[in-house]
Amino acid sequence: MNWPTAIPMVWTFFIAVATLLGATAASVHAILYKRDSRATILWVGFIWLAPVAGPIFYLLFGINRIRRRATLLRGTERQTVRLPAKEMEVEVTPHTRQLANLARLVGSVTNLPLTRSNRIEPLVTGDEAYPAMLEAIGFARESVTLATYIFDRDSVGMKFVDALRRAVERNVEVRVLVDAAGARYSLPSIVRVLEKANIRVARFLPTLVPLKNITINLRNHRKILIVDGTIGFTGGMNIREGNCAHPDRGLRIRDTHFRLAGPMVSQMQAVFADDWQFTTGETLQGHPWFAKPKRAGSVLARGIVDGPDDDIGKLRWALLAGLSAAHDTVRVMTPYFLPDQALISELNLAAMRGVKVDIVVPENNNLRIIQWASMAHLWQILQRGCRVWFSPGTFDHSKMFVVDGHWSMIGSANWDPRSLRLNFEYTVECYDARLGARLDEMIDARIAESRQITLEGVDGRSLPVRLRDGVARLFTPLL
Repeated sequence: MNWPTAIPMVWTFFIAVATLLGATAASVHAILYKRDSRATILWVGFIWLAPVAGPIFYLLFGINRIRRRATLLRGTERQTVRLPAKEMEVEVTPHTRQLANLARLVGSVTNLPLTRSNRIEPLVTGDEAYPAMLEAIGFARESVTLATYIFDRDSVGMKFVDALRRAVERNVEVRVLVDAAGARYSLPSIVRVLEKANIRVARFLPTLVPLKNITINLRNHRKILIVDGTIGFTGGMNIREGNCAHPDRGLRIRDTHFRLAGPMVSQMQAVFADDWQFTTGETLQGHPWFAKPKRAGSVLARGIVDGPDDDIGKLRWALLAGLSAAHDTVRVMTPYFLPDQALISELNLAAMRGVKVDIVVPENNNLRIIQWASMAHLWQILQRGCRVWFSPGTFDHSKMFVVDGHWSMIGSANWDPRSLRLNFEYTVECYDARLGARLDEMIDARIAESRQITLEGVDGRSLPVRLRDGVARLFTPLL
């Protein structure tokens, strides 16, 4: 045998076999573990069309290692919150029987109590939200916990760093959790600045680690700020100056955040404590993190924790339940509208029952491929009577869902596969007519200046545009 000639042939054989085995293993894993059949088909097709790059990309982006890692870090225990018995036994008394049934259903999904006597206030844009958040940090005496997806190193971010630094100097216990991907939206990262200010900070799922911990596609999208265990903030707003009006540039991002007080805040703190323990191994319990729940208002509320671990699917169940409970109106405001078939069916069924369904999305999205894919979805709901509105001008990142003016959902989640399957999200369901009316007013104000999209308009797009949008829609499970 001529070895100089044979060696390249042997190596070629081994490379071919390794490539075949890698593609086969990745395909088998996708078929066995992917919940969405469309995502499975896309991944398997990509794996075999790109037999080297495909399995590598699947290894990096397609495998959920969160559940196993969460089990190893948490063991069998998770951060929970025990409320007084009178709070655990709240009975829902909304105006319709359907909402009472909805409360029981969401309770069975979340395994959390519905708390009463909460106060929830909307804060529109960073011009309202940031001063309120900074003021709360300024009054902190015991603890501050902050979790966010994006924490930019800009003028707004530095105001938060300064407020947190002063809190540390007052001997306030401070913990800050920033998603590792979100921290890189500005370079250099804010994390180093926080560390230099002696602020305890951690990055959620950093990706520059050994291969076994790579989780590039799974991000913590939650936005939670808790001060002294009694005042909370949550919603869709990241920490960045684009959320504030600039004298020259105006407002680049419209968004809505919420200030909360009451027993609901303890549930929020438990979510942060669980994420912090998952990330750092440190357990936050009792004083100074949790305070005795105090009555603050009239809102019945409960947190809905969703993520690609043991909480997967909870948000989706809550959305489906809210739609099925609707009698009169459904109002949805979301920056990214890519509902799956089950949500599309429930939206259509609501409209066919005579429910007035309004969906408000930005006319100019910050992510073009999502805007294209969304356009390819719209005909499925327009033909059954749902109404879709394009809000003009500044990109609107607000997330609100209101049913019959009495039940509402606020928080960090969008109506897209990333929020429903990949991201760690936090939303709050609320039962209160006054809050529902306030959110309806805000949505009505956006609708008043929006352009209604009709089925004729969607069908009237040119063939190249429809093909572009249709191709983008094929990638919906991965967006």
